[in-house]
Amino acid sequence: MMRRDTAETIIRRALEESEQVTFSFQGGEPTLWGLDNFRFFAQTVDRLNASFKPIQYALQTNGILLNEDWAAFFKKNNFLVGLSLDGYKDLHDANRLDASGQGSYSRSLRAAALLRKAGVEFNILTVVTSNTARHVEKLYRFYQNQNLKYLQFIPCIDDFGSDGASLTANEYGRFLETLFDLWYRGLMEGHGISIRYFDNLLNIFRGYPPELCSMNGICHVQNVIESDGGVYPCDFYVLDHWRLGDVHTDSYESMLDSEIASKFIDESRHIWEECSRCRWVMLCRGGCKRDREPVLGGIPSPNRFCSAYKDFFSYSYDGFMELCGLFPR
Repeated sequence: MMRRDTAETIIRRALEESEQVTFSFQGGEPTLWGLDNFRFFAQTVDRLNASFKPIQYALQTNGILLNEDWAAFFKKNNFLVGLSLDGYKDLHDANRLDASGQGSYSRSLRAAALLRKAGVEFNILTVVTSNTARHVEKLYRFYQNQNLKYLQFIPCIDDFGSDGASLTANEYGRFLETLFDLWYRGLMEGHGISIRYFDNLLNIFRGYPPELCSMNGICHVQNVIESDGGVYPCDFYVLDHWRLGDVHTDSYESMLDSEIASKFIDESRHIWEECSRCRWVMLCRGGCKRDREPVLGGIPSPNRFCSAYKDFFSYSYDGFMELCGLFPR
């Protein structure tokens, strides 16, 4: 667990070196740190933020430990909460088991109700597996019936170096196409929901930059800080050889200017010649670095979901263009 003096150092350095700050809590399960520690964190931010710099908070949770006190805290401090929910009971409980081997579906759904009742802004994060990809419409209808309207879907990846058996490119491509049809139909019929990936694509079509880092075509340093104060560029790369420094001894500026940070960013710049000639390069932009492992000699591999994206962009292009006409800049 992170010590309070480390947390205070993180806060102090962030406020000293930035004009606006977002503190994001992720895990593991961040609520294991305890509500008292989160209260300490928010109170310390208030105490040290003498210049009243804009502060944002975000937290990703499985929801198991949430209660009314947690929800009230999130509301008071304007937290944006991401709730991990992999769909209806059978889908969710297939992978999200507690320490005793019991499914967590009912507790995660209860957390959504608590957040909604308290007026907390939250969205749903769903990991897409092979099983998920076979039940897209049922999954979508489930979220509709639960009145969950802000959704994120991320493809499941196995450990770096494995064969990616949790989700194939063909499965992911079919998932995206079916999900797009449902999303598009909802928008056209006046009961649309927000799907973060599609919202970002629509913004690209309309001439705006994406807000998802995985869609920018280049990595940036996120300053992921472990409990001991070690700093890393990205939550997918909390690895010894990507350690940028220590928040107790190093400034964020010095870590951002470090050789390791430059190498991390430069690796993500590489575009394969086939990609540079691809019709969809301005939509795909190479994709997230985590989907381009392994990196050999500083050069990322082609995106493991390349064929999925090609098929999906071809399938959805006319629909996105029509939506651009309905939702102009």
